[in-house]
Amino acid sequence: MVNKSLACHPDTASTAVLAVYAEVELQPQGALHLSYELTGDLAQIRIPAPQPSAAVDGLWEHTCFEVFIAVAGEVGYHEFNFSPSGQWAAFAFSDYRVRSEWTVSKAPAISFTQSNGHLLLETDIVATDLPQSIAGIPLQLGLTAVIEVNDGSRSYWALHHPEAHPDFHHRAGFILSLNQT
Repeated sequence: MVNKSLACHPDTASTAVLAVYAEVELQPQGALHLSYELTGDLAQIRIPAPQPSAAVDGLWEHTCFEVFIAVAGEVGYHEFNFSPSGQWAAFAFSDYRVRSEWTVSKAPAISFTQSNGHLLLETDIVATDLPQSIAGIPLQLGLTAVIEVNDGSRSYWALHHPEAHPDFHHRAGFILSLNQT
């Protein structure tokens, strides 16, 4: 299990958010378990209302948590978005922001709770929906979050911001390495 703190991009600071943490665990069967915890003034944060679980594009325009996953040394990658609403999105890219045809084999199950200034979102991605690699080649992950506040502004959180503007697709932001067994 790996615990990481996400950093807010300096151009998008928000006083409503105190911290965003992510926890990643590669399960024995190869699934990826993700937990995101946000602490702050939840009354100032736009938290999407519960919806039926469904694939929905554009989740990044509101509060959501994301993971970008690539195989070390390869240009292609997958992107997953998870909304507190229970909606999700999954995309494959053959190169930087070049989408490929792909559909997940199993919708990610999302659980969401909030209380006393804490918001917790947990989800699992099945092994067959991760980028496939040969044994010994690690996965590289970019853990990110978009947090929208009541005035409509957004703060962008990531393990690393390699550019002057927020760009979660930039491979230099995929800094967490996980070895598959």
